[in-house]
Amino acid sequence: MYSVELDPIAQQQAEALPTTAITAFLELRAALELQPGSGEPLAANNPKANMLTHTFGSAGMITYFVVEHLRLVYIVRVHWLG
Repeated sequence: MYSVELDPIAQQQAEALPTTAITAFLELRAALELQPGSGEPLAANNPKANMLTHTFGSAGMITYFVVEHLRLVYIVRVHWLG
């Protein structure tokens, strides 16, 4: 199991999510504890990179990286386009 942490900016962005997005964000966060590599590579030309993106809800996306030796998922940005 991995721990999930948010960058201070990502924390502010998560706190600003609309109430309709919070459940989907929390579900994704829980899923990343078990499957941190389930996202898409940030750079398509570097599929083995540890910087990933993952969508949530109808209009959300996070950007994160995985630190394998610490079993850590570090979310750097939370975007909501809705």
